[in-house]
Amino acid sequence: MSRIGKMPVAVPQGVDVSIKQDQISVKGTGGTLSIANNALVTIVNDAGKITFAPANDSREANAMSGTLRQLVNNMVVGVTKGFEKKLNLVGVGYKAQATGGKLNLVVGYSHPVNFDMPSGIKVETPAPTEIIIKGADRQRVGQIAAEIRAVRPPEPYKGKGIRYSDEKITIKETKKK
Repeated sequence: MSRIGKMPVAVPQGVDVSIKQDQISVKGTGGTLSIANNALVTIVNDAGKITFAPANDSREANAMSGTLRQLVNNMVVGVTKGFEKKLNLVGVGYKAQATGGKLNLVVGYSHPVNFDMPSGIKVETPAPTEIIIKGADRQRVGQIAAEIRAVRPPEPYKGKGIRYSDEKITIKETKKK
């Protein structure tokens, strides 16, 4: 059995987990998230601890028990604490501004780049060169951060562009005569 799948998910106070035949829903202060249930995994909710076990001895069932356990754990953490990604803008004149549900980027193009944030995702700009994306759904937060980074990924010679705050860019040496 998967090492991750063996560990139970602890459900904190104020979080409601409902397990139905076709889906699992997690409701908390951060919102409501749901995921489709898999027939290869047996799920048991036992007084604040959710355990996952493969339904049979197949490899797929073993793998899905660990995957589904981690997805449910991410949903529980998301509705209690939430997830966030930080992006930094590096370059002369590069700046970002968040107004409501929109993000405006000026990153060296002839036009500003505008992003509309989907529901459940909040964006903040504490400084003009810093972007913080917050939300309850880990996958959506990461996807939005990746799409914003893809507008101007960091280039290898000067390091200009949009990068994650913890990302290390290896600067290449220029050609020598």
